[in-house]
Amino acid sequence: RLDPAHYTFRVGYRPGAPQSLADWQTETGALLVVNGGFFTPEFTATGLIVVDDVADGVSYEGFGGMFAVTENGPEVWALATRPYTSDLGVVQGVQAFPMLVDGGAAAYTDAGDLPARRTAVGLDGNGRVLFIVAVRGPFTLAAFSRFLANADLGLATALNLDGAGSTGLVVQPGLQQRPLLEIPAFSRLPVVITAHEVDVP
Repeated sequence: RLDPAHYTFRVGYRPGAPQSLADWQTETGALLVVNGGFFTPEFTATGLIVVDDVADGVSYEGFGGMFAVTENGPEVWALATRPYTSDLGVVQGVQAFPMLVDGGAAAYTDAGDLPARRTAVGLDGNGRVLFIVAVRGPFTLAAFSRFLANADLGLATALNLDGAGSTGLVVQPGLQQRPLLEIPAFSRLPVVITAHEVDVP
């Protein structure tokens, strides 16, 4: 759970040239690296990616959601109610699906998918960014949605990121004052979300 007053968030994207989370961390020097959204067998994102104000790919329409950094700070929203447009001022962004929590309530109820490792990014009522990785006792998406909405996390919104073999997280000791936390993804990843300490003048 990270306060945007102290941390900035970026998206890393290497279409066709995926890397391990450890390599992403080494390259970016980030305090936290987590897997991003879905990608094709050719390691290109299936939704829109925005890196340093430059958009790549095609936005999902009518479904899914977006984690974005704008002039207002980090945001998570449903694309069905707020479609992506270039005038939204997104500087960093990644799209995925489905929305798991919206308006503080469970947002996904469809049954049928199999339990898997899961990753989510969300915002609580105080605007803090939460990165949630579930690797033990895998969830279906509907169960993950219910869990996040009912847990004592205060989530206002939460977006499912790529799961299963893509789920992974690296947290450096400087972020949590504990030893290195590394949950390796089973797959190399072309897209990640990173967190960095705010530069103080």
